[in-house]
Amino acid sequence: MNLVSLRVITDDVARLVAFYEKVTGLPATWSTEQFAELATPGATLAIAGTATVPLFAPGSSRPADNHSAIIEFLVDDVDRVYGHLKGFVTDFVNEPTTLPWGNRSLLFRDPDGNLVNFFTPVTEAAIEKFGSTRPAS
Repeated sequence: MNLVSLRVITDDVARLVAFYEKVTGLPATWSTEQFAELATPGATLAIAGTATVPLFAPGSSRPADNHSAIIEFLVDDVDRVYGHLKGFVTDFVNEPTTLPWGNRSLLFRDPDGNLVNFFTPVTEAAIEKFGSTRPAS
């Protein structure tokens, strides 16, 4: 089994795609006006409009209603990225903080209120864990 994608449902696909393009520096690939993807080496962030929900099961997903998942991105230098994001991210949950499991983490919310974590491994164990998947500087 391989986790290949995380899909976020939104009322405003263009707004959310533009936000993620800006925070990640990745270009989106659009399939339709209701569906776009931002691909990373490890997985893809898919952003879909509410019009796509009935294709799976009507009423099964609601936009801007996430209270349990965090979208996480491994970055080469979370402190440097924080400096860049301060110019346009408006809802930071915390500033870069070193967590007990060895990652330096920055938590913020996207325009729909979804939690986003940018992190950099900083302890020897965390660096070893993520070493082969670390983005290039």
